[in-house]
Amino acid sequence: MEAKNNPKTIRAWAMFDWANSAYNLVITSTIFPAYYVAITQNEAAGNKVSFFGMRFVNTALTDYALATAYLIMVILLPVLSAVADYRGNKKIFMQFFTLLGSLACCGLFFFKASTLELGVICFALAAIGYSGGFVFYNSYLPEIATIDMQDKVSAKGFTFGYIGSVLLQLVCFAFVLKPEIFGIIDKSLPARLSFLLVGVWWIGFAMIPFSVLPKGSPNAQSHHKNIIKGGFKELGKVWHKVKNMPLLKRFLPSFFFYSMGVQTIMLVATGFAAKELKMETSALISIILIIQLVAIVGATLMSRLSDKYGNVRVLIFVVLIWIGVCIAAYFTTTSTQFYIIAVVVGLVMGGIQSLSRSTYSKFLPENISDTASFFSFYDVTEKLAIVGGLFSFGFVEELTGSMRNSTLILGTFFVIGLLLLFSLLKTEKILKKNAEFSAS
Repeated sequence: MEAKNNPKTIRAWAMFDWANSAYNLVITSTIFPAYYVAITQNEAAGNKVSFFGMRFVNTALTDYALATAYLIMVILLPVLSAVADYRGNKKIFMQFFTLLGSLACCGLFFFKASTLELGVICFALAAIGYSGGFVFYNSYLPEIATIDMQDKVSAKGFTFGYIGSVLLQLVCFAFVLKPEIFGIIDKSLPARLSFLLVGVWWIGFAMIPFSVLPKGSPNAQSHHKNIIKGGFKELGKVWHKVKNMPLLKRFLPSFFFYSMGVQTIMLVATGFAAKELKMETSALISIILIIQLVAIVGATLMSRLSDKYGNVRVLIFVVLIWIGVCIAAYFTTTSTQFYIIAVVVGLVMGGIQSLSRSTYSKFLPENISDTASFFSFYDVTEKLAIVGGLFSFGFVEELTGSMRNSTLILGTFFVIGLLLLFSLLKTEKILKKNAEFSAS
């Protein structure tokens, strides 16, 4: 295996974020939610839609679809990670999920009001492709970077992702705002064309990391005759190991609760603005672009702050800001107020994701061979948080008739995560000592 901190390998690894972050921006954050609300909104019918004969509030349906997609990944990832660790072929799984996600995005080109079921299914499959590829992508971090470099490398991945996704978003922005320039008459075509471009961008740029990253290191000890049972045994083994790792044992519950808030906000923010504030697609795209550009600064800033103050202290600070965001969202009534919230979200969005990943990686023992299984455990924790967050958000909206009430539920999750983070403050000295030892 090649030496860690290789600049070429790190750049190639970061390009995977460049490739798939376009999905996160266009499909989950801007154009798809705005397009979906526009073609399904019917206030006279209570914004209800029919999905295979069942009736749902339109935005709650997509919340449930995403939650179901992530629940499927919770079930699949332990098995797939066990196979990847045993055979050392994690890159093959990255390629499979990337292909699935990109093709699903291309399938959204055919999504119209008359093909609601197709659109929701492709939406869910794209989420499976994105989340499935990401767990194997994350598991490369301890293989390609030493502990003292992991904050910077993790932040670089998110930065590449923000830059790449913004570039494609600008192209989609032109289609949506100025369709006449391209001779487009069909009002649905700009959005659907954007979905197609995401699929092509995703699979195209993913070829760069696929050509450079190592396939992974095999771990013969992780083999099981019954691969399904063996996959969950591997997850169980990781859990037993985690229970003997004081840092991880305290970090993961906190990560679970604040992730319920972070991930859900990122997935429902555009739908909230379109539905509750009646904001136009052009305004929504502008807001998300602001978030992405500010997030580039935020990810780098949080990395530098963690060097000075330690990961846990910075995470506590960031979670406090997220709590403020939830409270502010509940009282938001104008576009200007939402723009201000968007800037704040952008500042802390990349920071909390990047720091969470690098903090988890730092807490792992040096030179572990089953990195895919450990990062599968991390990803399962995050996916369960997304499932819980989305179901809670959708259920509260259906129960109360307002997405505003759902934001307060997310705020509660952040408060629990914050309280758990305080128990980790004493670990900062341990982190610094580990980093200094690795550097020496």
